[in-house]
Amino acid sequence: MRDGFRIMDVDRHVMEPISLWPAYLPARMKEYAPRLAPFGSPETLTERIHRLGEYALLPTPPILSVAGEPIMRVPEAGYIELGLVAARRRENLAAAETPRGHLAEMDATGVDVAVLLPTYASFLVHDDAVDAERSRAYAHAYNRWLNDFCSNAPTRLLGPALLSRHDPEAMVDDLEQAVRDGQRSVVLRPNPVQDRTLSAPAHARFWAACEHHAITVLLHEGTHARVSAAGADRFETRFGQHACSHPMEAMMALLSLLEGGVLEAHPTLRVGLLEAGCGFLPYWLWRLDHVEYSQMRGEVRGRVRLPPSEYFQRQCWIALEPNEPMLDRLVTEIGAARMVFGTDFPHLDHGPGMVGDMMAHQGALGAEALRTILWESACNLMGIDGRA
Repeated sequence: MRDGFRIMDVDRHVMEPISLWPAYLPARMKEYAPRLAPFGSPETLTERIHRLGEYALLPTPPILSVAGEPIMRVPEAGYIELGLVAARRRENLAAAETPRGHLAEMDATGVDVAVLLPTYASFLVHDDAVDAERSRAYAHAYNRWLNDFCSNAPTRLLGPALLSRHDPEAMVDDLEQAVRDGQRSVVLRPNPVQDRTLSAPAHARFWAACEHHAITVLLHEGTHARVSAAGADRFETRFGQHACSHPMEAMMALLSLLEGGVLEAHPTLRVGLLEAGCGFLPYWLWRLDHVEYSQMRGEVRGRVRLPPSEYFQRQCWIALEPNEPMLDRLVTEIGAARMVFGTDFPHLDHGPGMVGDMMAHQGALGAEALRTILWESACNLMGIDGRA
């Protein structure tokens, strides 16, 4: 506890060591184990200066690759900038590779329970360029490794299963395996994968299985994956792509679950929208209620029977950013019971002081709302008895 508050960090990440892939992939897939490789093709210094300008004399970190192909579509100048930030955060990045590292950092900042999400595995599994067998092999290997990882402190480290979406029929089998392994939540990308949105008819059996098993579904984006992503078709920089991908993919994922009838068909399904902030949500729900639903409900009759905001309040949660503007107003508009907190530790686009930033809002939000966000709401999202 920190200052009398129990804290669940619903958006925390492991940094998967490269050694996990040859150790956990099946023998037939070991040739696809990722390795660090030089970024780009060999070139002369003159060519590099012509291409990168002021970045030319800075080192480009190696990038995780499979058969020489990077697993991320990240521009080199942006990757160099990320490398400079990573050099200053080496201790945090290293801590996220081990259970002991996570627990030590959690103890230091006051986090009681952490929901651990993937970093590199999400790029490997959600790659439109690979086939379903390989995508699922990456997911199965990661999930087995994560189960072993979390077994070091099973009441404090929660590991949602990462599922491949390449084969919709196999998703149900993979979910059933996760349930047998004791997992009560899954993490998916919000993007279309293999040209299928979250509400594509091919996923109907999967959503029914999630509701049947009371599985929490966490949606988390990651910029530069080799799938369709907001902003990637019009911006070349990480600056532009990262600005778009997280909030806009979350907005469209929520719309997909609404417009496609998933939330209507499965009223007890629990969905969390992570690492997108919450500032967009009041406007987005207003637009869906008062512009789209009020005028076009006949077009989606049977799939959308309620105003979209009612579906959100019935079965969705959203992770806030502690430094968002007007956070007190956002809590009033959305409701603390539908908001959760995540640090994104140890990723580079969030600072290491996230818990302290959140605790500083106690005066503005009030102790009751803060307690709800930090613990009670998170427990409800994850299907956990917070009193236990």
